[in-house]
Amino acid sequence: KIMVEVLDGTQNEWGWCKSKLGANAILAVSMAVCRAGAAASGMPLYKYIAILASKPFDTYVMPVPSFNVINGGSHAGNRLACQEFMILPVGASSFREAMQIGTEVYHTLKGVIKKKYGQDACNVGDEGGFAPSVQDNNEALDVLMEAIVLCGHEAKVKIGTDVAASEFYNADTKKYDLDFKAPGGSPDEMKKTADEMIEYYKIWLQKYPLVSIEDPFDQDDWEAYTKFQAEVGDSAQIVGDDLLVTNPKRVAKALEVKACNALLLKVNQIGSI
Repeated sequence: KIMVEVLDGTQNEWGWCKSKLGANAILAVSMAVCRAGAAASGMPLYKYIAILASKPFDTYVMPVPSFNVINGGSHAGNRLACQEFMILPVGASSFREAMQIGTEVYHTLKGVIKKKYGQDACNVGDEGGFAPSVQDNNEALDVLMEAIVLCGHEAKVKIGTDVAASEFYNADTKKYDLDFKAPGGSPDEMKKTADEMIEYYKIWLQKYPLVSIEDPFDQDDWEAYTKFQAEVGDSAQIVGDDLLVTNPKRVAKALEVKACNALLLKVNQIGSI
């Protein structure tokens, strides 16, 4: 509070913007103080944070690990518009089993990609997922499903995606370009309105075991988020990352307009614990 509101004190429309001291510097001190507080209290960091947040600390649930296995978007040199396709071993009985399932699917996927696209296609993108020369999102999902079925984990694995739609949104035309990396420009049928994108995602939800969609629209396309949440929010996780950037004011707005039902929490986005 002293660092953010007194020593720095800078604000914009979304709150304390930390532009004087810098969010990275404030975050580093914030993390160090938090660790020191946990050490001084003689308790593990996760328990100390739970107490700071006034949350119960007698029971804990391990998260389901999310494996980023296919890369596209601005993170890879293929034609894939979506930034990430992930596997979620929701049927695992323990974190250990989930890690094992994830590893087996990942290595099976490597074999599938090598057979379909050649050894060169086994290169990985910025975030460790494979970046094969698939031509569109559906092809990537089909390749991933083949690997999941092949290694026998179909009953325990669901799929998630980080669309990162802000990367291929045109604010002038208000359309999403699903082939934005095409060398000669994309055809008109690949440029879709928010309503067309909603129908596009609905087909995915019907065809694949897809349970989580992150940033399906531009970070300021609140109207599209609200409409999508109303239509599929009961059956799928709609995750706000670029939409919310771990900002309390943006989270409050999302709650108010019912824009999504999950958030990605990143302390480096907001700049303090």
